[in-house]
Amino acid sequence: MTRAFSEKTTVPAAPAEMLEGVERALAEVRRGSALVILGDGEASLIRAAETVDTWPLPFFTRAGVGPMRLAVTGKRAAILGLCDAGTRTIILESADDWTAERIEPLINPEAQGPIPPQGVKAATTPVGSSADAAIRLMKIACLLPSAIIAPISTDDATAWAKSNGRWTVTVQAIESYERMQAEDLRVVSEARVPLADAENTRIVSFRSRDGSAEHLAIVIGTLDASKPVLARLHSECFTGDLLGSLRCDCGEQLRGAIQRIAEEGGGVLLYLAQEGRGIGLVNKLRAYRLQDYGFDTLDANEQLGFDDDERVYLPAVQMLRQLGVGKVRLLTNNPAKVGALARHGIEVTERVSHVFPSNEHNRNYLLTKAKRSGHLF
Repeated sequence: MTRAFSEKTTVPAAPAEMLEGVERALAEVRRGSALVILGDGEASLIRAAETVDTWPLPFFTRAGVGPMRLAVTGKRAAILGLCDAGTRTIILESADDWTAERIEPLINPEAQGPIPPQGVKAATTPVGSSADAAIRLMKIACLLPSAIIAPISTDDATAWAKSNGRWTVTVQAIESYERMQAEDLRVVSEARVPLADAENTRIVSFRSRDGSAEHLAIVIGTLDASKPVLARLHSECFTGDLLGSLRCDCGEQLRGAIQRIAEEGGGVLLYLAQEGRGIGLVNKLRAYRLQDYGFDTLDANEQLGFDDDERVYLPAVQMLRQLGVGKVRLLTNNPAKVGALARHGIEVTERVSHVFPSNEHNRNYLLTKAKRSGHLF
């Protein structure tokens, strides 16, 4: 049976004010503004560390604001020699005054500075703290995962933020954002788009109510959801998919999947808005620079403070469900994708190998994926 896309599937409504609140917070940090994160019994004024280029910082010297510190990921702090790996978020305190020049080597692996840095001490902060949420917010915003942070010492942090014209967002909203956004996805448009290798193709776009980036379902041929559907989860890659970059195999995987699905008569490719394993295009280019210095693809991400893979597959699960698909034959070399779908109730009846020849520019990249990420080539 082929499911008609006009039959919209009802999805649970996400708390609109929470989604909208985080979207506004993302816009604030990306443009270099300070905002207030409200936690359980504590609150902090925060700003994206990579946006700091002048000193002193507005609002951080006002009454009711405690001393400034720097929040970074545990991975970045471990690389700086300040803690053991494994802690999610680290707070850095400086014996000297913070300046843009002092912050830069702590957050940017290309900046020159002593390791470990002089006069800097590290302290852990619990999961669920405002500092921990600040790092999560920076990752979602595709900024370097680091933040200037200072406690709000007044009794009413919300009133302080309002009187100083600062946006407020809660730890709970930030921590729930990606789940709520995925659950809130719905079909917003669809159209027939004949492709060079698959003329019988429709593209269906999904977006949540907060107006965030769209995910696309490229539906090829007849989508028969009564049996396992040949499917591919493909994370967008501007350099590989559009420009034909030789540093990865993304372009070959995209076009090869479309051809394979067309040959079999039908299936779906989900084109997911999570560039660079979820770190964004700008940070992917930063990682490429580090790879040119000799780091492999996983280590380059960790040098920047990210996990080796920041992707979330809940959007893919919701898209498949709304297309009426519960069982798939998954075109992938990545066992993590199989596990992610299975954990959320999508049955993977078969992993279909999806291998393409390497070249001199991506050979080490593919070897790293096989040796360190468990990809099956």
